Amino acid sequence: MASTSRRKPRSDAPDLAQLKTYYRDMLLIRRFEEKAGQLYGMGLIGGFCHLYIGQEAVVVGMQAAAIEGVDTVVTSYRDHGHMLACGMDARGVMAELTGRKGGYSRGKGGSMHMFSEEKGFYGGHGIVGAQIPIGTGLAFAHQYKGDNGVNFAYMGDGAVNQGQVYESFNMAALWKLPVVYVIENNKYGMGTSVERASASTELFQRGYAYGIPGEAVDGMDVLAVRDAALRAAGHARSGKGPYILEAKTYRYRGHSMSDPGKYRSKDEVTKMRTERDPIDLLKVQLLEMGAIDEAGLKELDREVKQIVTEAAEFSQSSPEPDPSELYTDILVGA
Repeated sequence: MASTSRRKPRSDAPDLAQLKTYYRDMLLIRRFEEKAGQLYGMGLIGGFCHLYIGQEAVVVGMQAAAIEGVDTVVTSYRDHGHMLACGMDARGVMAELTGRKGGYSRGKGGSMHMFSEEKGFYGGHGIVGAQIPIGTGLAFAHQYKGDNGVNFAYMGDGAVNQGQVYESFNMAALWKLPVVYVIENNKYGMGTSVERASASTELFQRGYAYGIPGEAVDGMDVLAVRDAALRAAGHARSGKGPYILEAKTYRYRGHSMSDPGKYRSKDEVTKMRTERDPIDLLKVQLLEMGAIDEAGLKELDREVKQIVTEAAEFSQSSPEPDPSELYTDILVGA
């Protein structure tokens, strides 16, 4: 199996099988991103590359509240984890990163611009905050079609200060659109801490002026995110309009692969990795519950590593796009 699996949302507590699926999904994203970092260092991935290591619990918890084949997702340039959580094939994602024909955008989009209408994933977007009006438009489409769908529109703590975000909030509240705005607050917009960039650091309150409810959630705890996601999606799906979730999370790597991250101390990063790692937190819970043993954990890790290895091999064996691709997917007006 080369991708994570999307599930129908559950309103009750997750069973043991679901817990193991959440663990596997987060582990797959972690191992995939580690491999992507290696390929970038080898010169096999060009352009920009923003890794999701440390933030896995956010998208996995959110997707636990999504309805497969109905809901839609749109996010920013830190998007590989979202693709995998939506069920996109790891081989196609990695091939796109390396600019190959077998990628989701046939090698033309790279890290920041790939899509899968089949999986309800509408990008990766390179312009800060530009995905939020798009997500609002997708929510309008859900409402117009009456398909009971919700859009999950992700942004970072830096993007939440952009003007188009508030235009979107206003429109979504005015028309009661079914959208959940997910603010992934990893504490740093590029190299600037949220305290230095935002006059108000309670980011979930940013929609209060428009009557949009919101809450903050521990973005390092996949079960806490799942519970909050169910509340938020239930609110939006019931016709009450948008909802804002601020997931307080943390990225272990730099903003992008070219960022040495000297604006924060090694002790700060180490403390988060050792005390609040989302994968380790769920692993401890699984072991304490008797849902899995050490042998089972090792087997899951082997399975995930095999998927990532195959994705990397496919990404290098897939041919580069033909030069004629330069002239495809281009809109020409009369």
